[in-house]
Amino acid sequence: MYYPAMPVSRTLFKAAELGYRFIEMSPNAEVHFWKRYPKADKDLIAELNQAQAASGVRIRTLNPVYNWSSTDEAERQAQVGAFRRLLEIADALDVRQIASEFSGDPNTPVECEYQWYKSIGELAPTFEKYGIRLTMEPHPYDFVERHDDAYSIVRGTDLDWIGYEYCCPHTFHLDDGVGDVARMITSSAPKLWEVHMANAFNHKANDGNRYIINPPGVDARVHQHNEIGLGDVPFDTVFQTLRDISFDGVVSVCVFGWHERADQIHTAMRERIESELGG
Repeated sequence: MYYPAMPVSRTLFKAAELGYRFIEMSPNAEVHFWKRYPKADKDLIAELNQAQAASGVRIRTLNPVYNWSSTDEAERQAQVGAFRRLLEIADALDVRQIASEFSGDPNTPVECEYQWYKSIGELAPTFEKYGIRLTMEPHPYDFVERHDDAYSIVRGTDLDWIGYEYCCPHTFHLDDGVGDVARMITSSAPKLWEVHMANAFNHKANDGNRYIINPPGVDARVHQHNEIGLGDVPFDTVFQTLRDISFDGVVSVCVFGWHERADQIHTAMRERIESELGG
């Protein structure tokens, strides 16, 4: 929520002001943006490294989105090239974990799955060269949107450096409105390396009429990234289950769309997470 208001290097100092010691760098125009070739050059990388040292806040993860599952082969190859450059930037920033999405198209799931595996094969030497891990989350309107299928695709790589991310605001897309967070978190525990923390309302509740989309049946998805307390995700169960599996990975606050209350939200979210899982 801070990228529109300040340079990306300044967000590290803002994070320190809010009590954070680490950030996950979301897509932004200065470093990496959705599906675009990364723009960070050596001068910006040096500036970010100076900001890490001066602020005391580390860039723990990057969160890029590339359409590396595209059924258009030229697009897929271009997106793989952009991802390869992103990994070079991550190494220069000493970032050793990337959190990403499957992308693609839910209307061509099998074709996109093969394209994603192909992209992983092409990027594997670069991931392994730099010693960078990858966590994957199924996102609404990716070629895979359900938890069980996504986790099986991650396991299907049979690669030790690829893990899973549970995204709380996607809960009701992950199991079609059921919201069984305990089952999903527990079932992915062996490879669960990251959790995104934000709330969402259940779009399947009230006979699917909580949200009205026109025209009815349009090929779209709706979800939110709200603060804890504003939505239907059962966070008491989320936190208890994470404690039950002794989760020790990355927890990322990913509330969007409430810029006028950003400081208040980030402080409250951090305090709640630390009280539940430790600082």
